[in-house]
Amino acid sequence: MNILHPASRILHPVSCILLSILLATGTMAQNPGNQLSTSSKKAEKAFDAAMQAYQGRDYPRAITEVTRALEADSLFCEALVLKGDLFSDLKKPAEAIASYKKVLRINPSFSNNLYFIIGGLELYIGRYRDSEADFGRYLEGKNVPDIKRKKAMAQIANARFGTAAMEHPVPFNPVNLGDSINTRFDEYINAVTADEELLYFTRKIPRSEKDADLKGYEEDFFVAGRADSLTWYKAKNLGSPINTSGNEGALDISPDGRYLFFAGCDRPDGYGSCDIFWSKREGGRWSEPENLGPVVNSSSWDSQPSFSSDGKTLYFASKRPGGKGSSDIWKTELRPDGSWTEPVNLGDSINTAYEEMTPFIHGDGRTLYFSSRGHPGMGGFDLFYSRMKPDSTWGHAVNLGYPINTNSDEMALIVNSKGDKAYISSDKFGGKGRQDVYEFPLYKEARPVPSTYFKGVVFDNETKQRLQARFELTNLGDGTTVARSFSDLVNGEFMLVLPSDKDYGLNVSKDGYLFYSENFSLKGMHGIDKPFIKNIALKPLKVGEVIILRNIFFDTDKYILKPESVTELQKLIELMKKNPSIKVELGGHTDNAGTPAHNLELSRNRAKAVYDYLLMNGIPEGRLSYQGYGLTRPIETNDTEQGRASNRRTEFRVVSL
Repeated sequence: MNILHPASRILHPVSCILLSILLATGTMAQNPGNQLSTSSKKAEKAFDAAMQAYQGRDYPRAITEVTRALEADSLFCEALVLKGDLFSDLKKPAEAIASYKKVLRINPSFSNNLYFIIGGLELYIGRYRDSEADFGRYLEGKNVPDIKRKKAMAQIANARFGTAAMEHPVPFNPVNLGDSINTRFDEYINAVTADEELLYFTRKIPRSEKDADLKGYEEDFFVAGRADSLTWYKAKNLGSPINTSGNEGALDISPDGRYLFFAGCDRPDGYGSCDIFWSKREGGRWSEPENLGPVVNSSSWDSQPSFSSDGKTLYFASKRPGGKGSSDIWKTELRPDGSWTEPVNLGDSINTAYEEMTPFIHGDGRTLYFSSRGHPGMGGFDLFYSRMKPDSTWGHAVNLGYPINTNSDEMALIVNSKGDKAYISSDKFGGKGRQDVYEFPLYKEARPVPSTYFKGVVFDNETKQRLQARFELTNLGDGTTVARSFSDLVNGEFMLVLPSDKDYGLNVSKDGYLFYSENFSLKGMHGIDKPFIKNIALKPLKVGEVIILRNIFFDTDKYILKPESVTELQKLIELMKKNPSIKVELGGHTDNAGTPAHNLELSRNRAKAVYDYLLMNGIPEGRLSYQGYGLTRPIETNDTEQGRASNRRTEFRVVSL
């Protein structure tokens, strides 16, 4: 059995229900002393043989014998129930329903449980109105147990939802990703990077060509690069050390493509049946996977990780104690020291008394997609989304609707950074083989807040050597840290996700270098269609070097520091405290609007505002000086608004070390 892909852990819903009723609740009067509904000894003998074969899972013989029983007595109710059970186990629900309903036509009071069974089967195959009616008949029976009453009412809610959803379908046009991704075997979508240049998925392949029925199979991760806007290069095995001779599953890639999380089961360094592991990419290689440890992983099942774009929050599914149901969605946060916080359950808006799985947190950090059997849906697992509220709790779960969801199990959904496209795996649309990967435009109501990204390379301004540097992205509106990350140790590459409708300040730093700052104005969704591509040159810390403090802000023609400047000022203080011998000059500059005298005074006052802030925060006066330069040192033309904006700046110059 595939123990890693979520769908593999779902027992066939029909068999689960019927086998327990058959053997535990006494639907069939099979115990010694019970009177069967036939007087035919021949029918009874064949039925006994059929029951023995059924309990031994010898289905062909069971079918033969139960057919003989019904040939001897076509009104033999227990034999008809067994025939229905056989059809159910053989995944022929329509035939099972017909057999059970014949029992109720023969004897309406034979067993009220049959209405419950029939209602479940009808829900399973999408006969929603019939399902609602038969669960209703079940509830009209006598002495209905409370637990089954609750289940029946929940299934009625599902049936009603299914009817309404089919009457009001949502837009859905899935497109197969083609031969580069999909084969005659199973492909399960896992992740896509923020720039949509890399697609990761799991492929289930036989261990040998002779084993094409997949009784002996292996699950490995594959990655494909984008060839153009419509096609992908042929997928390649992710290789060692991530893939092993065992099975790997439930992979997630951080939005910057540098951290990989996945589920490993029954491993010697595990704490439970399945644990979450992670690996870091440096250059073109992944590090040896490490277990996230006993805080995140429990003695139960922990799997299906999804790492947020802030670089610190991990969502995952778990069957640990303390949840709402069989499996719940939890989150943990990565501390600055590399340890993880105690996992927190996402609560009643997300988790139910049943199963919730496959969380996917979008790059906006606010929209969570997941699968559930507990919220009203089409039957089985459906896909849902929820949005985070301002107080960090989650809003109610919204079903993605029909035909994205069907009466079958829909298990996982991945949404691109822009929020307009989703990826799923399915075996319902023909395709290349079994499960294939598809993409489709995500309809407007289900989209997250769009995100863009900032990517490039960090290097030494003098030697051009690629550098690993620290990135910190701040929401300029409230000063909160949106994301922390590092550029690649080997090649200096970086990528940051930028959710829209906010203004951001970026700080890039490395010991021994002056920091680099940048800001991005994404208010009103500006710039989402055009990502920011820029290489960053860090200047070594030495006398004469100058950096522009791009996140120091003043109102027009004013020199009072705006609150958005605090994060940048604190970074400047941090730099000076790390280098206690450094002395600096703070320089103010303006554009050419206004008189030279006015601009000189304004620039001097702005430089002094920064100077005063540093003094008030513990930097000695002897290490600081300030100067106003007015309009005398432009770095761009004053003939354009963009050029004038660049010329209005505050600079930081190293005077001595």
